[in-house]
Amino acid sequence: MASPLIDRLVDELGYPRLDMSGFDEFIKQQSFCVLFFTENPARFPESNDVAVILPELLKAFPQLSAAVIDPAAEKQLQGRYNFTVWPTLVFLNEGRFLGQISKVQDWDQYLREVDTILALQPRRDPCIGIPVVVNPVTSPCGQ
Repeated sequence: MASPLIDRLVDELGYPRLDMSGFDEFIKQQSFCVLFFTENPARFPESNDVAVILPELLKAFPQLSAAVIDPAAEKQLQGRYNFTVWPTLVFLNEGRFLGQISKVQDWDQYLREVDTILALQPRRDPCIGIPVVVNPVTSPCGQ
């Protein structure tokens, strides 16, 4: 369930609302993008605050494209980016994970964190945040 502030991002500012069918195509076409995971704003009212902050972040970081994640796709994509707190902004470079910011932050904190995130090298891991350990007994590579 969206809110008028979140709907404004899509209806007035033209941010795409991504579902699973258009998600991968969108993220791979963007040099840098930020994905807004809102969950239910009635349960997580900070989503409304982030809906006001996000357009200002795009002014401060014009290299970013933004999209709102459709509620029907949020849980599946949440697992891809391994976060547990709502709302969350996920930052990508050509579809590859850079970092995330959860909950509402002070403006100066946003500026520092986004600047740091955009300078990172993208991760290619399919399961962000989950370490992969090779078992030398079962791995065909292990000896």
